Amino acid sequence: MELRRKARTGAKIPMSSMADIAFLLIVFFMVTTIFKLEQGLAITLPRSEAGEKIPRERIAHVWIDERSTILIDDLVVGLDDIEPMVTAKIRENPALIIAFNTDDAARYRVVNQAMDRLKRANALRVSFTTMPEGQ
Repeated sequence: MELRRKARTGAKIPMSSMADIAFLLIVFFMVTTIFKLEQGLAITLPRSEAGEKIPRERIAHVWIDERSTILIDDLVVGLDDIEPMVTAKIRENPALIIAFNTDDAARYRVVNQAMDRLKRANALRVSFTTMPEGQ
């Protein structure tokens, strides 16, 4: 009596192309992902002779340009929105430093009003940003 082996035919998933597909997906997501840094406003800052680097996590940028446009961390805000927004940011990070960036041609009245709003928000750590000499 002759015994025959039964050939097993089962469903197989081809794994050889799986690595290629995963690699293509990784490349696709890397190419299409946008990393946006703070853009701020196009302003001309006053010159300085010395400076100090501070980690990005500890800084909130306030920008004012010559047309009195105010941005806080790339969000356009009005004068009345400065106080609640900065208060919330300071509540999240008590060691927060406000980097105050104003254009040379910015109206002093708007800069003064923005500084008053920062004072009301209890923003005691304010840095006035300037351009280093030679740039």
